[in-house]
Amino acid sequence: MAIVNELFGSNVFSDHIMKQRLPKETYKALQKTINEGANLDISVANVVANAMKDWAIEKGATHFTHWFQPMTGITAEKHDSFITPTNDGRILMEFSGGELVRGEPDASSFPSGGIRATFEARGYTVWDPTSAAFVKSKTLYIPTAFCSYTGEALDAKTPLLRSMEAISKQAVRILRLFGNASATSVRTTVGPEQEYFLIDKAMYEQRKDLVYTGRTLFGNKPPKGQELEDQYFASIKTRVAAFMNELNEELWKLGVLAKTEHNEVAPAQHELAPIFTTTNIAVDHNHLTMELMQRIAKKYDMICLIHEKPFEGINGSGKHNNWSIATNTGSNLLDPGKTPFENAQFLLFLAAVIKAVDEYQDLLRISVATAANDHRLGANEAPPAIVSVFLGDELSAIVDALVSGSAYDAKSKTMMQIGVDVLPQFPKDTTDRNRTSPFAFTGNKFEFRMVGSSMSIAEANTVLNTAVAEILREFADTLEKASDFKTALQQLVKDTLSAHKRIIFNGNGYDDAWVAEAEKRGLLNLKTTPDALPYLLKEKNVKLFETHGVYSHTEIHSRYDISLENYCKILNIEALTMAEMAKTSILPAVASYAKELAESAYAKKAILDKADITYESDCVAKLSALTTALWKSTTALESALQKAETLGDITEKSMSYKNGVIPAMDTVRAAADALELITAKKAWPFPTYGDMLFSVL
Repeated sequence: MAIVNELFGSNVFSDHIMKQRLPKETYKALQKTINEGANLDISVANVVANAMKDWAIEKGATHFTHWFQPMTGITAEKHDSFITPTNDGRILMEFSGGELVRGEPDASSFPSGGIRATFEARGYTVWDPTSAAFVKSKTLYIPTAFCSYTGEALDAKTPLLRSMEAISKQAVRILRLFGNASATSVRTTVGPEQEYFLIDKAMYEQRKDLVYTGRTLFGNKPPKGQELEDQYFASIKTRVAAFMNELNEELWKLGVLAKTEHNEVAPAQHELAPIFTTTNIAVDHNHLTMELMQRIAKKYDMICLIHEKPFEGINGSGKHNNWSIATNTGSNLLDPGKTPFENAQFLLFLAAVIKAVDEYQDLLRISVATAANDHRLGANEAPPAIVSVFLGDELSAIVDALVSGSAYDAKSKTMMQIGVDVLPQFPKDTTDRNRTSPFAFTGNKFEFRMVGSSMSIAEANTVLNTAVAEILREFADTLEKASDFKTALQQLVKDTLSAHKRIIFNGNGYDDAWVAEAEKRGLLNLKTTPDALPYLLKEKNVKLFETHGVYSHTEIHSRYDISLENYCKILNIEALTMAEMAKTSILPAVASYAKELAESAYAKKAILDKADITYESDCVAKLSALTTALWKSTTALESALQKAETLGDITEKSMSYKNGVIPAMDTVRAAADALELITAKKAWPFPTYGDMLFSVL
């Protein structure tokens, strides 16, 4: 492997490369566009495009693509070569500023939520110069936004960029009130931890449910699961380590700050965590991470599963979204410092985040609402579906003191006492970690733990940015009018924390008592996607997005329709797959096995009239009863599915899937999983959980 500092960013058209390859004036003009949002002149774009093309060709590229994020949850790309014909039958390798700045993919086949008719095909991709271009697989990738012919956003990136501008604008207003004139912009930063499973490729290919849906629709927990807690942080297996090493190399080449890797709690589960970077870049990098994980795993005869709940009864996978706010001068606005009680600016931003999470808890839940994530949230795993904020002991004590108006007893750092003299002493953190909290403060950032492992982090961060921007706007409006800033500030922080203290919870989010307590506090418990999504259309939420120009009224309604359509489509695919597997694999296999047992009993009796055939007869009786139950429940599932699909209204259809199709699927699974436990392993038609979770060495 090459030296890491030489490898890192080697396939990225980075700021370092631009300084080397662009004329000084061109570089300055481009930086003004990136840092200040200034318009990019076409003459500047032409120079940048030519330099970018020459660099990419040196890296082996023959094509370029505008790489964008339509509302499918994944990325999209259309590749064009650099070739341009000449009059004498030869070609030139060319790439213009116009091709760099704008592309025109067919928009008719991407979700639009009714924004446009399917025959209206024109859409535009627009270069995002704040996220660096890169070379992958002989293609120059240009990160872009994606919009319709009429200007509406058809992607996840455009609203994200709008939300980043919104929070920057409002945060700078606050900083000016504190006398900070040097910071001209604020950016949110994110470090998304990515959880995933690795299983053997040959076994995956025998499971149609994994192939079609990304999760198992049948299967029992193996005798050994995660109860011994011997997988977490354990020694990494040889094949997995080789995969991780190659993944790191490829990510580093693309400038992805892959930092931490380890085994997760469940068997065959792992995690990769990057260093923080600007939010839109973090979104791009996380998409690259998921893509490379899945591609590289196949080289080692493995499949990378990034579904939120690939195995029933086994911990699912999330994507912990570590979110913070920083100025362009490098100051972290969520860093409490050594004396947070005396840090008025920090306390104001902290109060803003707490109020934003409380007032827009519905939107935060919606931002992570999918059919896949519904299996994970509220299922006694981190985190529950109820949104709450964990602050830890020190900040909670500060909040209590501010609300009550009492003095805060600041305690000095306590040294950890481990009881072994040879071990070095170190200061104890002022707060523990709470893995059950959906939204936890962890030193100088908030960790939003509700995002699903397969999801783009764009929507969650769009909501976070916009909600906090709104509260900062309210704060700035109040403080700018105040005759006495310090008095007004103190009162504002106290009033805000008093009004929104209900969202703060430092206890066990898995405890049933918390569900009852949260209800008393008036917190929402939106367990499923159809329960959560109608809140998107509430007046306060529509007003929030329109006020800050993040989503228009049309764009909000389109996303409501797209999300519910996606929910229904996913469950439709899962139900069809389940019915097919039950009818064409499980039932024939069990019937054949029952016949084998019956023939065995008959043969024993033929030889020895008094032979004991209890095992065979009992087993055949159980198999017969369960196959009847499986057949009837499969028929009932198909009826429920047919009923749901006849409904035209998307809201009614989603509720039909939730209340009709999902319970029918549960009944089918119960019968099939019971059959697995009494069917000979050689007769069962596909690999079991035990086979898959313990196969990779």
